Amino acid sequence: MTDRKIPDRAEGLTDQTYTLYEDLRDKVVFITGGGSGIGAYLTAAFAAEGAKVAFVSLTKDAGEALCEGVEHATGNRPFFQVCDIRDVAALQQCVSRAIARFGNIGVLINNAARDDRHDLRSLSPEAWDNSINTNLRPHYFTAQAAVPAMAAAGGGSIINVGSNCANLGLSGYPAYVTAKAGIVGLTRALARELGPSNIRVNALIPGWVMTQRQKELWVTPESLAQCLSEQSLKQAVAGEDIADAALFLASARARMITGQSLIVDGGRAMI
Repeated sequence: MTDRKIPDRAEGLTDQTYTLYEDLRDKVVFITGGGSGIGAYLTAAFAAEGAKVAFVSLTKDAGEALCEGVEHATGNRPFFQVCDIRDVAALQQCVSRAIARFGNIGVLINNAARDDRHDLRSLSPEAWDNSINTNLRPHYFTAQAAVPAMAAAGGGSIINVGSNCANLGLSGYPAYVTAKAGIVGLTRALARELGPSNIRVNALIPGWVMTQRQKELWVTPESLAQCLSEQSLKQAVAGEDIADAALFLASARARMITGQSLIVDGGRAMI
C-alpha cells in the first residue's frame, strides 16, 4: 500500500492523503449521495484509488462541480447521475446505467441521508415515510439492483452508512434515529444472505462529522464542545476519517469482515 493525495478542488474536500489499496484500482464503485458532505469525500477517495466511481446526488450543479474537481485532482472523472433516491425505480435505473457504463459493481456504498430535525408531536405520517424513504429504504433497493451482477463477478462489498445517533439514542430526530438503527439490522441480515456469494456487508457508523451542512445548520461552539467532552479523542471527526474507513472495508484487507459495524466517532459511543 502507498499513499495518494487529494487536493482541495471541490466542496467538502480537504488536502488529504489516503492509503492506496491496489486491489481497488479499476473496481466499480457505486455511491448514493456522493455529491456533497461525507459522500464527496467517498467519491474523491475512491477516485484517488483508481476506481471507476459512479455516484448519484440530488443537486446537479454540486455533482458536476465535484466531478470537475475530482478529475482535476486525480485524472479520474466520476460518472454522475441526478437522482432522487426516494424514487426506487429511478435509483435502480441509475445502478443499471452504472453497470452498463463500467461493468459489474464491486463496491456499493449506501451513504445518502438527510438528518432533518423533528419531534414526536410534530411529525406527520407523510414526513415519517419521507424520512424512512430517504434514510433506510434506498439501502435495500440499491442492493437488490447491484447484487446479481456483483455475485456473478465473484463477490464484492456493500457498505451501509449509519450513524452513532442510534447507539447514543439522541433526541431531536426520532425517525432518523430509527432509520439509522434499521441500517444495522439490514446489514446483518444481508451479510447472512449474501455471504455464500462472497459478498461482504458492513455498516460504517460515523460520529458527528463536520461537513458543510452540519456547520451551517447545527454546529455551535456549545454543541461542539459538548460533543468533544463525550468523545474519548478530543478532535472533531472529519470526512477524511470516514473515507479512510470505507476504503478499508471495501478492500481485500477486510476480506473476512462482514455483518459488522465499524464505529468512527472518536470513542463517543463505546458499545
